[in-house]
Parts: sequence; C-alpha cells; structure tokens
Amino acid sequence: MDLYEYQARALFREHGVPVLADVLAQNPDQARAAAAHLMADGADLLVVKAQVKTGGRGKAGGVKLARTPDEAAARAEDILGLDIKGHRVDSVLIAVGADIAHEYYFSILLDRSHRRHLAMCSREGGMDIETLAQERPEALARVPLDPTTGIDEDVADRILDEAGFPPSERPALVPVLVSLWEVYRDEDATLVEVNPLVVSPDGSVWAVDGKVSLDDNARFRHPDHEAYVDLAAEDSREARARAAGLNYVRLDGQVGVIGNGAGLVMSTLDVVAMAGEDLGVTPANFLDIGGGASADVMTRGLDVILGDEQVRSVFVNVFGGITACDEVARGIVAALDNLGDAASKPIVVRLDGNRVDEGRRILAAAAHRLVHIEETMDQAARTAAELAAH
Repeated sequence: MDLYEYQARALFREHGVPVLADVLAQNPDQARAAAAHLMADGADLLVVKAQVKTGGRGKAGGVKLARTPDEAAARAEDILGLDIKGHRVDSVLIAVGADIAHEYYFSILLDRSHRRHLAMCSREGGMDIETLAQERPEALARVPLDPTTGIDEDVADRILDEAGFPPSERPALVPVLVSLWEVYRDEDATLVEVNPLVVSPDGSVWAVDGKVSLDDNARFRHPDHEAYVDLAAEDSREARARAAGLNYVRLDGQVGVIGNGAGLVMSTLDVVAMAGEDLGVTPANFLDIGGGASADVMTRGLDVILGDEQVRSVFVNVFGGITACDEVARGIVAALDNLGDAASKPIVVRLDGNRVDEGRRILAAAAHRLVHIEETMDQAARTAAELAAH
C-alpha cells in the first residue's frame, strides 16, 4: 500500500524523523486557514503540494509556493482537480517551506531482484532518481543491509561515506538515517524514500518530501494501518474481495478467472490470454480462492466476479488436492443456488486431480444452464474466450 505524502510525513514524525509543520486541505478555504495557522506560528514561506500517489508533481504543476494565506488559497485552487498521470488531485498539503543549503537523496527499499534490503544515497537530491541512476550511476551509493542490524550509527556513517559525504557533514545526517530505518523496520515497509533530504544553512536537517510503501502481507501486525487505506480511490470489488478473505486483483479483460493456488491462477491467466489473442479477449481478474472451495468461498468469489460489468464469462480452474474435486463441484452448485438470478454469465469449469470423476458427475447431474464442463485447461480457456467474445 502506497501512502500519500501527508501520511508518510506523519509516520516520519512518529519515529523522530525531522519534518516541518504541515496541514492537509481539501478546498481553497481550508488552504487559506491552514496557511494562516502556519504563518501565525512563524512560517514565512509555504509550499502547496498536490496529494497524489505518483511522482512528477512539480513538472505537472502540482507544487507551488505561497507567501500569504490568500496566495495559498489561490495556488490550492489551481492544483485541486488537476490530473497528474491519471491521478485526480482531491487534496493539497500546505507545508512550511525549508531554507535550503543542500539537497540530498536517501531511500531504503526491498530489492526483490536480489532478495535483500538496500539503502541508496546520493549528494544529488531533488532530481529524478531514475535519471540519476541511469545517467550518473557513480553518484548513487547502493549499500546492502543486514536485516538483523539494519541501520545503526556505524552503518549510517558507512552509507554516507560511500555516497561521498565528507566527515564534517555526517553527524547531522546519521541520526536521520537511523530514524528512517526505524520507519522501514517498525512499519513493515517495502520503501521509505526522502527526496530531497534538505540541510538548511543553520545545519538543521529536514525530510521535505516522503514516499512510503507498506507491505500488505504484514497488515495483520498493524491494525492502525487500516487508517491509511484510501477507500475513495480503492476499487470497490477489490475491497469487497479483501473483506471476504479472497486474493483478488482486477485486470482489464473480459474473462473472469477463479483458481485454487496462486501458481495455478497465474498459469490460467496466461492460457486465457493466449486463447483470446485472436478474439480480442483477455483475463478480467486474478482470484485465488486458496485451498478450500466450499460453497461459501465459491459464492463469495463468483459474486465478486459476476458483479464486474466488464466480465462476459467466467473460467473456474481447480486442481483437487487436499480439497477434493467433488467438494469443489458441490461448492459450485451451491454457490449458483445461493446467487440465483445474480448469476447470469456463462461459467466454464475445468476440474482435475483428486476425485475428478465424481466432481464432473456432480456438475453434469446439476445440469445448470450456465455451466460448461471441459476436461482440459486449454479447451476450457478457449471456450471461455469464445463465450466472452460473443
């Protein structure tokens, strides 16, 4: 789950990362009031920043300066409603501006390709880090991290040394890097990034921007993270599926896919894509019902998929293992009975594995008008694609 900047800054404060004051606003009047409050506390420069979960805000006109409450309101009016890389701006952050002497870059991320935690640091902050990494890779230090140690003062000093920071600049930066590691570790993040990390003329250090991505697989350890979920921006089907305990991701196609096991579902997506290539048909979703395919689980899964207006057919692909195919078949029949008229799209079922013959017999005996039984995965994918194309 990616956080908005205002949420990332709040997490930074909780863990002792130095962040200047800010207030979230959703309309120009709120922006004016926020600016007046911050200026009453001594701010003389404010930054009005679009709150969207994407980069490139400044280039898109989503970051503007203001020196009075009225200017802040005007700048907020300019920014609110903008479309930035497909993201509509519905709120802005009114933040105290930093007095900048130097801009640096720092991040900690889960480097999946190398199966490690990685710190990246550069003395050239404020610019597109992807551009820097491509054009001047020597300016970006990459330091693998031992997860049992993380970033303590010695590791932080080594990171800064590898990034070319002189010894005189390190004492002020070391505790900030240590605190950013605490955010990464304690919040089960996969990314913590500050760009730029600013040093002011008086030597103070500030995280003036922040990106944080949290690991959804660790959400059970962080009930407070539910507060960060953007319900307005979340796909309603994905929200329903998660509430029902299903692993669901919506795609852009026309064939709904249900399978038991992530590997089987991924293979099913590939087979459907190949079968539908000449028909202009692609998978509509990833839905893994896991090891159990009871009537309740099948009902929840079919309800989510059949409620998607882009779905024209459904492919249920199950390999019976611990859960036998006859139980899966009974689950499908019961699910269709439970859904009643809500089930109105053709459903192609391919069963294989434990007790497959009994499972197919149960489906054949039910003779449901929507169910098409196929023996092989390839043939089932073709049938589903053809049904979706017509």
